[in-house]
Amino acid sequence: MAEPSRVGRQPGWREVIAVAAVAVALVLGAAIVTSILPTNLQEVVFHTPLAIVVLIVGTAWLLWRIARRPPGSPEA
Repeated sequence: MAEPSRVGRQPGWREVIAVAAVAVALVLGAAIVTSILPTNLQEVVFHTPLAIVVLIVGTAWLLWRIARRPPGSPEA
């Protein structure tokens, strides 16, 4: 069964590496910022489900954004 041709441009390896580098930089930046926080704020970060809440909210936002994009609209 033939796969339908894609109308839009596919990301290449340069784009993939760029996105991966940005993701690594964000995580490294978050680790550095967390390490310079006062001890009581570090306890909030490490001993509460803060990371889980951030991941759930971020995932919900991304899914909402994808769902709200009308079919055939250009990717922004």
